[in-house]
Amino acid sequence: MVRDELLRLRAITQAQAETLAQDLEALFTASRDSNADDEHDPEGATIGFERAQLTALLATARERIAEVDEALRRVDAGTYGLCERCGQPIGEQRLAARPFARCCMACA
Repeated sequence: MVRDELLRLRAITQAQAETLAQDLEALFTASRDSNADDEHDPEGATIGFERAQLTALLATARERIAEVDEALRRVDAGTYGLCERCGQPIGEQRLAARPFARCCMACA
């Protein structure tokens, strides 16, 4: 059951990352194809902000995928749900909110 939920979360996040990567590539392509100068174009700040925002969102999605993959490894190892610092069980509410949590609330 936990594995299924983690796999579902990974698939959703992977799809989001792919969409973000496509959006970012489209933005880069549009920027290359235009003569717009980000520094002097009134839209330049907007383009720069959008580029930075997409880059940050993509990085966050990739980090989440790595966290989920690590949680799946812990499921396989039989250590899922145990705090990596103190070894105590991670609370059910914390795991419900962050199924890839590595630490209990006290150690986080």
